[in-house]
Amino acid sequence: MITLVRVDNRLIHGQVVEAWLPHLKVSRVVVADDEAASSPLIRAAMALAVQSAIEVLILPLAQVDFAALSKDGVRTLVLLRDVASVPFAFQHGLVMEQLNLGNVHFGTGRRQVSPSVFLAEGELQALQQLSEQGVRVEARAVPAEKAVDLPDLTERWSKAG
Repeated sequence: MITLVRVDNRLIHGQVVEAWLPHLKVSRVVVADDEAASSPLIRAAMALAVQSAIEVLILPLAQVDFAALSKDGVRTLVLLRDVASVPFAFQHGLVMEQLNLGNVHFGTGRRQVSPSVFLAEGELQALQQLSEQGVRVEARAVPAEKAVDLPDLTERWSKAG
């Protein structure tokens, strides 16, 4: 059971461990990221950051069985490094009601839409397509922060140009 899907360039870090995990009360964190999965050091550091009662899986994006995660009943937080990974996961069986944009760093062609989220036009279009399929898209760094929903993100993106 997917409790939340979060896009965060930093994957597992303080905001996730100290704010999101207690808020969501998940039993499992799945990091779907090629770079993290290929580095023993990154895998070890991320696994150590999460309390031992929570299962941590760190796998290459293409090796995650998103359909099984969506159906198995275990409260799960899925972490993806970038917006481009979200449509891939969705097309490969990820069932999600909510997508949280936590930290998407500045880059060429990106515009700021929240204090910690910058989006390119193609990323915004991908998010709009997900929204049309029933996914609630929001941006916020921590649960206590007021969420910025997709219409507001779209408006901010237009004004930032």
